[in-house]
Amino acid sequence: MSNVPESQRRWIDLRSDTVTRPSAEMYAAMQSAVLGDDVLLDDPTVADLEALAANLAGKEAAVFVPSGTMGNQIAVASHTRPGDSMLIEEEAHIVYYEVGAPAIFSGVQTWTIPSTRGAMDPEYLERRILRSSLHTPGTRLICVENTHNRAGGAVIPLGHMRAYREIADRHGVFVHLDGARVCNAAVALGVAVSEITQYVDSVSICLSKGLRSPIGSVLCGSSNFIEDARVWRKRMGGGMRQAGLLAACGIVSLTKMIDRLADDHARAKRTAKEIATCKGFHVDLDGVETNLLLVTTDRPAAEVVEALAKHNVMCFPVAENRLRLVFHADITDAHVVATISAFQAVADRINL
Repeated sequence: MSNVPESQRRWIDLRSDTVTRPSAEMYAAMQSAVLGDDVLLDDPTVADLEALAANLAGKEAAVFVPSGTMGNQIAVASHTRPGDSMLIEEEAHIVYYEVGAPAIFSGVQTWTIPSTRGAMDPEYLERRILRSSLHTPGTRLICVENTHNRAGGAVIPLGHMRAYREIADRHGVFVHLDGARVCNAAVALGVAVSEITQYVDSVSICLSKGLRSPIGSVLCGSSNFIEDARVWRKRMGGGMRQAGLLAACGIVSLTKMIDRLADDHARAKRTAKEIATCKGFHVDLDGVETNLLLVTTDRPAAEVVEALAKHNVMCFPVAENRLRLVFHADITDAHVVATISAFQAVADRINL
């Protein structure tokens, strides 16, 4: 039986992988979860999730947080002090979609770096590192996003991840990974998550995107880092009580939902190939690496979104002439066929 409400079943929702509904196994896990008070550190289900996540990332410890944004901002605050600076890709989620939080919470100067599909050039990055002085805010943190959202789910090459680590070690700088979709990156590369996260000091992994949990992320790092992170979680209002109800879903996410991400990737690539044949739509097929698909439109993207909605397909305009489609567990092969048909119909109807 579908977990999607009847009123929503007619829609093919490609706005984000955050729209996924919990699986039946997650509902069952919630019902049987053993609970405590996580602010008092005695919720056993949360503890199990945190241990599982830490092991997945190859780190000493983890803390369960309500959202990926909070996980990222806790990491920035824990790694830095007011007046420090950090280096980050110019369209990364932390600077583009987190409403100035590094400045508000951490008092950090943000220096943005251009990239090729989300991958910052290591040599250029190293040249931008500042030493703390009477005049300059010393660089304390490098932030990386993998996969990169605004680059269309691009995977950051392992060689770049290794280079960032080497640069950080040379200069005494921390590295944080916004790994909201790092499991997608691992599946695309055919490696364990820890093969990617070995190069960073901390990583935030989102459970409520392709991994299908209703809420939550896990922030992983060293034991000392996570002690500081717990203080920042409480300070930001992220302490939760009987959070084991949600953590139970997270355990299912990390044990049952990672391998199936390959299905989302395959459906994104299949859809991309067909849309690329439609007049007025353009797709960089080599750039479709994971579950995100960027489509460039000859007509205004907002106009195309409105037209697609008449065919029950929902997606976001992310630029004046660009759409983003995101594939996830609630999108089936039948939805792919219907989506392709919708694009074909729209191309004909609005004379693209």
